[in-house]
Amino acid sequence: MEYQTYTLSNNIQLIHKSVESTVAHCCVMVDAGSRDEEKNELGLAHFIEHVIFKGTKKRNFSSILNRLEGVGADLNAYTTKEQTCVYASFLNKYYSRTLELFQDVFFNSIFPEEELKKEKDIIIDEIASYKDSPAEQIFEDFEDLIFHGHPIGRNILGTPKNVKKLNRNNIIDFIDKNYKNNKIIICSVGKIEFKKLIFLVEKYFGDLPQTYGDNKRKKFLDYKPVNKSIIKRNHQSHCIIGNIAYSIKDDRRIPLALLNNILGGISLNSRLNIGLREKHGIAYNIESDYIAYSDTGFFSVYLGTKPDLLEKSIELVYKEFDKLKEKKLGTLQLRNAKQQFIGQLAISNDSNLNKTLTAAKSFLVNKKVYSLSEISDIINAVTSEQLLDIANEIFDKDKLSTLIYKVR
Repeated sequence: MEYQTYTLSNNIQLIHKSVESTVAHCCVMVDAGSRDEEKNELGLAHFIEHVIFKGTKKRNFSSILNRLEGVGADLNAYTTKEQTCVYASFLNKYYSRTLELFQDVFFNSIFPEEELKKEKDIIIDEIASYKDSPAEQIFEDFEDLIFHGHPIGRNILGTPKNVKKLNRNNIIDFIDKNYKNNKIIICSVGKIEFKKLIFLVEKYFGDLPQTYGDNKRKKFLDYKPVNKSIIKRNHQSHCIIGNIAYSIKDDRRIPLALLNNILGGISLNSRLNIGLREKHGIAYNIESDYIAYSDTGFFSVYLGTKPDLLEKSIELVYKEFDKLKEKKLGTLQLRNAKQQFIGQLAISNDSNLNKTLTAAKSFLVNKKVYSLSEISDIINAVTSEQLLDIANEIFDKDKLSTLIYKVR
């Protein structure tokens, strides 16, 4: 069965997929993230994700956690550049309990001042942990480099200085401005009759007042390639090479995702892994990545290696770029690449939690959830000529930016 949809009279939307399982998954996702912050609000969207569980008009922090975790459920949340999400995994019989708690934390949180102070210290510690991990920090710095001066380039966690300044009024203003009903999706994957689920969602969310907000985000239009080196006290040199890329709504998104998988995806037979790690033994960590946002995106290759092998590693990455730019994939190569990519997507889609979170985001952005069959059809329609054109656009040496952490 595909996803069923329902829209409440106040514009909150529900999507559900019925599955045969004793465990259900549900999330509330809001189309608001770190790129929606003002300059004086850096880290605010992520801060809200932390403090939304700290107390409501009828529950304290302990009661919120025990409401679900006390029955063996898993309650969690995350923030991205464009979305904030609270989600839970639980036994099917606890649908009502879960939805009631979601409504309580999203619409009745009181953000106690004493809890805000404690959580600031935790987030500042979280920021420090990233700084201790150059393989993670370099991705944040790279986005800031290529999207410099634009909200989408900002670090989701914010800075210690700015986090210290955040207060309860900032939180309430951000929620009032961004948490509008037409930007809220409730997504469920579990064993429950859709009519019963609608009844529960109407019970807990149906009486909320009607709100509406336009998502007039500032578009990123002025990319200029940048090359930058930063001296670090690391054992390894770290490097990212990349370019801006297609948005989540672009027809070239899936072909680029396929190309990315061929180049440096999760499998050990990716070209970068074979070329740098297996053939030359010079990079333990080597991967490529493609992130698509609502109106832009970026492609990157990351590697970590010994300082004296950095130059050689970068040279080999560019060789792999050139191969994909200069020579079309053969019929068998293309067929195998498609089969591999579809297989990986199927395995990811086998997780009902992944289904829930992916479907919620897809419906927020596209007003549609694509089935694995539909995505497979798109992948199978990709031609070697398309991949060649995309490779020449994305891997164009004159358009690539580079960020290097050099060892002192």
